[in-house]
Amino acid sequence: MSHLPIEFFARREAEMLALLGELVNCESPSTEKPAVDALGRRLAEILGGLPGTVETFPQTQSGNHLLYRWGGDDRPLLILCHMDTVFDLGTTAQRPFRVEGERAYGPGVLDMKAGIAMAVTALRALHETPGGPGLPVQLLINSDEEIGSTSSRALIEKLAAQARAVLVLEPATPSGAIKTSRKGVGDLRIETQGTAAHAGAAHAEGRNAIEELAHHILAAQALTDYSRGTTVNVGVIRGGTRSNVVPDAAEAEVDFRVTQMEEALRLEEWARSRTPQVVGTGVRVRYELNRPPMPRDTLMEVCYAKAFALAVQLGFFLNEEAVGGASDANFVAPLGVPVLDGLGAVGDGAHSDREFIMVPSLAERTALVAALIQSWQE
Repeated sequence: MSHLPIEFFARREAEMLALLGELVNCESPSTEKPAVDALGRRLAEILGGLPGTVETFPQTQSGNHLLYRWGGDDRPLLILCHMDTVFDLGTTAQRPFRVEGERAYGPGVLDMKAGIAMAVTALRALHETPGGPGLPVQLLINSDEEIGSTSSRALIEKLAAQARAVLVLEPATPSGAIKTSRKGVGDLRIETQGTAAHAGAAHAEGRNAIEELAHHILAAQALTDYSRGTTVNVGVIRGGTRSNVVPDAAEAEVDFRVTQMEEALRLEEWARSRTPQVVGTGVRVRYELNRPPMPRDTLMEVCYAKAFALAVQLGFFLNEEAVGGASDANFVAPLGVPVLDGLGAVGDGAHSDREFIMVPSLAERTALVAALIQSWQE
């Protein structure tokens, strides 16, 4: 099968940049529903110009999710993007979209509005070819990826379970690699209880919740095991009111990352088994695995080999990397559905005022996405 070459999309670079600029300048912080929904309506208009249908999934706690469909529901190929960003309203007034040389800058330009522009461009191009994409295609653009995809997870898993493959257009690594392994991400909240007392007049009557918490902080930190790819980080601690009061409550917020479910279960068992270390105190540990790990298993090896071969046909080398961050691809991997992540633009500085993409990567990566869509009909 012949695929649309990189040069085809390079000729559409100006068109892609115009779309990308519009998306970037239409701000969409995860927690600002009116702003996210405004971008969603604009995307619905854009996708409405393609053959197919567009459906909105209304939400109350987050922005609405958007689903584009073409070709029916018989084992479609699913593309995942997200429209929300981490930047506050007003950021683009200070730093609007701009192109300088081979770089394009702006809030969310890399993570991941370039991915949306790529998906739209790839679908539009395939619809202009004889036979169209050649297989049923769906594009889900959710609104809450940056805050955990809590309202979209069930929809993602439902659509992915019915798909023949899932392409996630999160940004590539700075070197241009796709992401064939992602750590699972979770949280521990350690809460301790004591008895308040005057630190001078009644010190012996007090039971220090911070002292109790300290034992569990050290135990949590000790769960890190680099040989297994497991990291545990106590990032926030709270407790006490004044230095002359024995504190009766304290808590710690803990981030953990795992490469395998066995490690997630080990941490869960640790959380369940905690007991007080200081007489007269209490402890409770809340455990939550927000996103399961995406391992580089046999299925991932097959998917990467397919993408690598297509990239070679298109004229470039496609590397792979394992990363510590998570994405919506983490929800797909446990379903046993083929998934490729990090297919978006190449750049750096995500979530910072330095965020940028390499403009030439738009054509290269869009050509790969279009080729992957076509290849899964074979």
